[in-house]
Amino acid sequence: EVIGEPIVTKFDRGENEIDAEIELSFKPVINIDGYEELIESVSTPRVTKKEIDERKNEILKMMAPLEKVEKEALEKGDFAKFDFEGFVDGAAFEGGKAENYLLEIGSGQFIPGFEDGMIGLKVGEERDVKVKFPAEYGAAHLAGKDATFKVKLHEIQGKKVPEEIDEETLKRIMPGEEKVSVELFEERLKEQIKADKHAKNVNEELKPKFAEAIVAKFNFDVPKNIVEQEMDMQFRGAWSGFTPEQMAKFREDKDALAKQRETYRDDAVKSVKLTFIIDELARRRNIKVSDQELIQAVYFEAYRSGVDPKQHLENYKNQGILPAIKMSMIEEKLFNEMFALKSDKKEKKADKNRPSLSDAEATRFELVVQLPVRQFSKLLVSATHPHFRSTRGLPEY
Repeated sequence: EVIGEPIVTKFDRGENEIDAEIELSFKPVINIDGYEELIESVSTPRVTKKEIDERKNEILKMMAPLEKVEKEALEKGDFAKFDFEGFVDGAAFEGGKAENYLLEIGSGQFIPGFEDGMIGLKVGEERDVKVKFPAEYGAAHLAGKDATFKVKLHEIQGKKVPEEIDEETLKRIMPGEEKVSVELFEERLKEQIKADKHAKNVNEELKPKFAEAIVAKFNFDVPKNIVEQEMDMQFRGAWSGFTPEQMAKFREDKDALAKQRETYRDDAVKSVKLTFIIDELARRRNIKVSDQELIQAVYFEAYRSGVDPKQHLENYKNQGILPAIKMSMIEEKLFNEMFALKSDKKEKKADKNRPSLSDAEATRFELVVQLPVRQFSKLLVSATHPHFRSTRGLPEY
């Protein structure tokens, strides 16, 4: 099976003929027999009473209404109602001004240094907060620039967490449950924390270790054109990290440019190998993502972002990244299945014999109590990971 775009390696035009050579790449045939020995056993994470209480307080605080607080000065964790206006080189910049803005101090919503610079402010007090925009800041004209924000604090607000949870609050937290109780709430939180810890272990420990081991264990030739595309992609992705001097040198010195690009070859080969290995793993373990699942994921992200879902889907189609997103979803399904806890496997079997919550009910419960909900932005990050970026000619799902 031919994959990817052909590479023209020679093209000589004569008077009556053309002498050309075209290089084609074929999908590799791979054998991963014995891969099971690389799958590490998974232990069930331990959850403490302290962790449950902390998570419970987080949720109750999230749901508690904001109230005006009478206190001497603004502290971390308070909500500040204030005016601000930003200046760079003495001039105000677009989008840097607001009135009666509400901000939780310490939430990290503003650029580094801003929220810390507001700590200690008294109601009615004005202050100049000096900060520096990050070098990678989205607005290029502000990136890396020193700035001064003139702020005036109008009011300090806070949230009072109730000492006891009433039935009405429990019903809001667990919609769809016929009989709510603090005990049931805490049991759900325990399962949530356990799932969070397990996901962290899979993503940060088990999956990277398995990927490194399986790429090292199974050797096969990878398509040259796909590797070259991957090298180009990695090089372009790293471009913004080069200094202006390096960029200038690469533009002027083609040999230096080629030498730098070549440094990405080993990683590119590993990334492409892993893509085909995951394709084979998914085939063997019957892991699939339907078009309907893909569309639902895109629509769900659109609803969360407040944009038109059909247009959102069309944008991804035009950008040509839907295959990569689908591959990312398959990877997520694959590793979740491979490293599933024993209790999760038992529950899946039991679920087949009992009715489940509707998608709407399940989503609502997850959002209210902050259960792990697939963040589509994370899928996009995965989709731009090296072994998912060279999608042209790679396995289609």
